[in-house]
Amino acid sequence: MEGAPDEIRSAAEADGLALPGGDRDPSTHQLRLFLALAQELHFGRAAARLFMAQPTLSKQIRLLESKLGVILLDRTSRAVALTPAGRALIPEAQEAVRAMARLRQRAAEHSRQVRGHLVLGFIAGEAAMPYTHAILDELHRRQPCIQVELRALSFGNQFQALANGDVDAALLRHPLPRSLRTIRLATEPRVACIPASDRLAALQAERPVTLMDLADYLVVDMPTQAPRDWWDSWAVNPRPDGSSVEFGPVAENIEGLLHIIARAHAFSFLPAAARLLYPRPGIAYLDVADAPPSTAALAWMPTNRDRPTLAALLDITRRVTGAAGGLQAHRHSGQ
Repeated sequence: MEGAPDEIRSAAEADGLALPGGDRDPSTHQLRLFLALAQELHFGRAAARLFMAQPTLSKQIRLLESKLGVILLDRTSRAVALTPAGRALIPEAQEAVRAMARLRQRAAEHSRQVRGHLVLGFIAGEAAMPYTHAILDELHRRQPCIQVELRALSFGNQFQALANGDVDAALLRHPLPRSLRTIRLATEPRVACIPASDRLAALQAERPVTLMDLADYLVVDMPTQAPRDWWDSWAVNPRPDGSSVEFGPVAENIEGLLHIIARAHAFSFLPAAARLLYPRPGIAYLDVADAPPSTAALAWMPTNRDRPTLAALLDITRRVTGAAGGLQAHRHSGQ
């Protein structure tokens, strides 16, 4: 029996649940109670599931029926059954509960939004890498109130910029100072960047190039501000046989390095992604069979980790890189 509105209202009043003048809309809580009862079709089981007293559940269902103006359940001493109105309203009640959950989630997201300015440094082509785009896109989606400034760093000032607070975090390449905290972003092969006219450019078509093939080549050097152990690692100095590398002209940044190489004054190792990022006349990129790989990382000073903007960046970076802590550097690196 559906029940007339007056009968429903009288039943609610009998339970002491008369409605205030303007309170005609059901609450999300009442809809959740109705959906649980619609599944159990038993007041005792539904009340136990909801961790509430059975009389309280019954009163709330009566109040919901009064607000809606229809009987939702047929009650007898032995059974509870949905009325046609109760069955018809289940999908609407479910959608209302889901909508409220979405509303609360969106409100919570906005309440956690961070506002501020974040300076993100980067070395060479790190700003153009796929993982950088993925991180910044997700950061903008989740924290649109953070203004991100990208700042190019030189070979010489990349670590000092972090230590001085000129940048909040930086996209760099290992090896990195122990004073920094890092999140690994990607690992990829290392290639030799040589003059296109060099004999090794033609040799690679016949067999893989090795470190031994590069033994007598000058390596582009770094400014004195760059840590020696960092560039020695990049230059693979010393070589596996114990021999030392001979360094040539100094480059302050990636463009200077490429200019030196194009003029056949020296060569350098670079990440494999350089093939796509830095195609230049007069330059060739060679796979080196026994060269160690290159690893990119997001780095920051541990004393700054509680800054809201930096904390948001670190959270997003961990989400994007996943539990494994790394992404593919470039799908088309020429390997």
